[in-house]
Amino acid sequence: MAAPEEHGSATEGPQPAAEEEDTKTFKDLGVTDVLCEACDQLGWAKPTKIQVEAIPLALQGHDIIGLAETGSGKTGAFALPILNALLETPQRLFALVLTPTRELAFQISEQFEALGSSIGVQCAVIVGGIDSMSQSLALAKKPHIVIATPGRLIDHLENTKGFNLRALKYLVMDEADRILNMDFETEVDKILKVIPRDRKTFLFSATMTKKVQKLQRAALKNPVKCAVSSKYQTVEKLQQYYVFIPSKFKSKRLGSLNKFKAKARSILLATDVASRGLDIPHVDVVVNFDIPTHSKDYIHRVGRTARAGRSGKSITFVTQYDVELFQRIEHLIGKKLPVFPTQDDEVMMLTERVAEAQRFARMELREHGEKRKRSREDAGDSDDKEGAIGVRNKVAGGKMKKRKGR
Repeated sequence: MAAPEEHGSATEGPQPAAEEEDTKTFKDLGVTDVLCEACDQLGWAKPTKIQVEAIPLALQGHDIIGLAETGSGKTGAFALPILNALLETPQRLFALVLTPTRELAFQISEQFEALGSSIGVQCAVIVGGIDSMSQSLALAKKPHIVIATPGRLIDHLENTKGFNLRALKYLVMDEADRILNMDFETEVDKILKVIPRDRKTFLFSATMTKKVQKLQRAALKNPVKCAVSSKYQTVEKLQQYYVFIPSKFKSKRLGSLNKFKAKARSILLATDVASRGLDIPHVDVVVNFDIPTHSKDYIHRVGRTARAGRSGKSITFVTQYDVELFQRIEHLIGKKLPVFPTQDDEVMMLTERVAEAQRFARMELREHGEKRKRSREDAGDSDDKEGAIGVRNKVAGGKMKKRKGR
């Protein structure tokens, strides 16, 4: 490896040969036995490309910039070195992981807890949309790992008595490009000012934007860059197709996500909020009902399947108005996508079933809406009665007090 350059500039990590990558194990990378066993229990048979590059350098004490396509195993690339170091020097409030969304924060926490289950690792997830008091209690117990969105973490640093990160040893910024695109720059600057300068920092991102480069210079010391792909691309085991459809024929987040992850639901309908960071192993197919206007978003969307060496499939619906957008995507990923093979006769046979399902769905929605309306009206009547009784009692109570006073 080349000698580290000036503060903040990144040197290139060593590029292992393809044959080496296929034969490497987590033990070969320097991961301790107890964590290797945890990897086996999670079904991680062998490390991914980004893990092969990043883990040995992180264990040697380098700051890391990890650039890899979505679904490449980035979480394991920073979680394993942190847990390895925690075993050597146990300490509370050992590491902070910053993420752009609460869904990703919970997912990272699950992976830390799964990898560290045999060594008693404790995590706290600090995100918006959840009661601050319960989070304050979790922080008071001084967990080993804090996974947080920047805004809510700043809130606790400023308002939660006794909580600080002055002894922090590791800082991770996951999906750093998205953190900065969501205008968290001010919060990130505040966090960097209240944590120790003498720390290890891992910055992981799908893309190296100008904002990420600026953050790299400010937050990392002599980092080593681990890039498993230098251009935008999708993983090799993802089969990608498109279906041309004429336009005239196209017409509580965590709860839904948990049902889908638990396989209680087989289909998840989602906006682009689900296009980054979520790792749900059993996703077999991603359907782009509308084509992304930004070509890079396509890579993140289809990256919800074919993750960490698994195979998967993506199908994109293209109308006559989307051809230019579709061609931009093909240019970005450097490949021509084939038409998804469909049998018109089979599709037409399913049309009646789809129409029947739509009819039942509309009926259920209508009935559900009427039930909610009735329950609100009943609750309103009940509230009015209770309110009236309460007012009468207060008035009567007032009169009684006055009479007694006389």
